[in-house]
Amino acid sequence: QVQLVESGGGLVQAGGSLRLSCAASGSIFSTKTLEWHRQAPGKQREFVATITSGGTTNYADSVKGRFTISRDNAKNTVYLQMNSLKPEDTAVYYCRMITATRNYWGQGTQVTVSS
Repeated sequence: QVQLVESGGGLVQAGGSLRLSCAASGSIFSTKTLEWHRQAPGKQREFVATITSGGTTNYADSVKGRFTISRDNAKNTVYLQMNSLKPEDTAVYYCRMITATRNYWGQGTQVTVSS
């Protein structure tokens, strides 16, 4: 069983930065694709960024150039460095691990960007 625990959210002013972390239990972390998603109030959950086991990354257009996803397999942790934050980045941020049998989600961490 895999458990994902996000941390690092908080309140920040527009233009500021935050780094989110997602720590995973289990021994399969290094072989799996990890993603960050977010859900703003009243909106559907949306894709933010992904990183494969080989380190290939991809981003939503809305965050490209501002957010960076990375992983530390030794720590079973995936990160999301968020710079130049905007009020529209306000959301609950979730990490997801993709496996052949199911996807695992964390409980989410709140990010609030004030204008």
